Amino acid sequence: MGDIEAPELNRPHQTVLQSVLPSKEFATSRKGMLLIAEVILSFVSFVCFAASTAAAFVTVPLLEFLGAFFLLFAYSTKFNERFKGFLWPLMDFMRCVTASIIFFIVSIIAVSKYLDGSSKAAGIFGFFATIAFALDFYLIFNELANFLKEGGSPNPEPTRQQDEFSDSDSD
Repeated sequence: MGDIEAPELNRPHQTVLQSVLPSKEFATSRKGMLLIAEVILSFVSFVCFAASTAAAFVTVPLLEFLGAFFLLFAYSTKFNERFKGFLWPLMDFMRCVTASIIFFIVSIIAVSKYLDGSSKAAGIFGFFATIAFALDFYLIFNELANFLKEGGSPNPEPTRQQDEFSDSDSD
């Protein structure tokens, strides 16, 4: 019957780690690979900034790591499809634009002003993160531009003829 101690044998066994990691289909997609690269580069840059004399810049990679990790989780678990109220592509686009600009500025400062090795490493990883975020916002921009060029809205606006024959009292 339905004993708690005796689970069904035909149900696949899934560990906690497997439920948190993105699926293989998403991880091998272009968006999945970019998000994984953004998460890794932001985290490595965060660790390097935390160990350097430029520790004042540690918040930039931390916030970008958390944002990229959240979107990686949201896209891999299809969380974005459950909440249609958010404009997910626009939110992702703005995150990528701001991250690439801020990472670029912070990386230039870390490489040029600070002399220790971990600041230089944080700057180099910041430049790589800048490239990953810039590539991501370029691809998102192209997808949005193509979407808008094709018309974009699934529900077309009613034509003037349909409005003339309607029985509404707004006239």
